Amino acid sequence: MDFLRKFMYGRYGGDSLGRFTLVLYLVLYLLGFLLRSAPLSLLSLAVAGVTLFRMLSRNIPRRQAENQRFLSATAPVRRWWRSASLRRTDKAHKYFKCPHCGQRLRAPRGAGKIRVTCRSCGASFEETC
Repeated sequence: MDFLRKFMYGRYGGDSLGRFTLVLYLVLYLLGFLLRSAPLSLLSLAVAGVTLFRMLSRNIPRRQAENQRFLSATAPVRRWWRSASLRRTDKAHKYFKCPHCGQRLRAPRGAGKIRVTCRSCGASFEETC
């Protein structure tokens, strides 16, 4: 284990983009195996090579910039996924958006028709819970 620690010292390691490319590699590999497709298998190997290159790279600022661009590009999808997950698990509240500014708001379920004032823009509107 000490050998691995010494080997990885000064190298970039894993990040969000690395996890994404690793999952992409696994999906492409399985699809290539199941469909017996040589191009998919080669593509999966290329993705694995990029993943290993990024993990073993010593150019840390460049890898961080790549990861930041990836996080910026996927922010809307990650935000939607998080809010959808929250809505699925939170059975005590109803979630809705302010019609004026788009701020996400919540109210207790079963409260009937209520008047809501947005904390962000101050607009008032009625919502059924």
